[in-house]
Amino acid sequence: MTDKSNALDVLSELIEVCKDGQTGYTHAAGIVDDAKLKSYFQEESLERTRFIQDLKHASENLGQQPDTSGSVAGALHRLWFEAKADIGLGDQSVLNSVEQGEDRAKHAYEKALKENLPADISHMLHQQAQGIFAAHDYVRDLRDKGKAA
Repeated sequence: MTDKSNALDVLSELIEVCKDGQTGYTHAAGIVDDAKLKSYFQEESLERTRFIQDLKHASENLGQQPDTSGSVAGALHRLWFEAKADIGLGDQSVLNSVEQGEDRAKHAYEKALKENLPADISHMLHQQAQGIFAAHDYVRDLRDKGKAA
């Protein structure tokens, strides 16, 4: 048997993480110069928006209207990578910062997947985690490729 309160806590944390990701990707898209990177960041922002809606719906089905704002840490992280871009550190510095945000998302989903949750929520999180993990690895690989260049 699953604990409704635990499921709501997991969903709440993932909504916050996805909101930080959605806002972070939108912000990063507005900062980078590379058109392909800008497009990728915009696509990831839209995917995080879809994830938030699915998580919100699951939370509402459990009887709670979730907070869909991001975290203070996420806002500070965005200010930090904007400052780095402002001083001319370029797209590579934005990639470094986005990858740090992706680390947080990856860890949050790994933690959530270990929880005893209702089957429908668990299934949704497994699907979302695939996208989160793929984005993490893609951004990490771009970051590493840029370091080698």
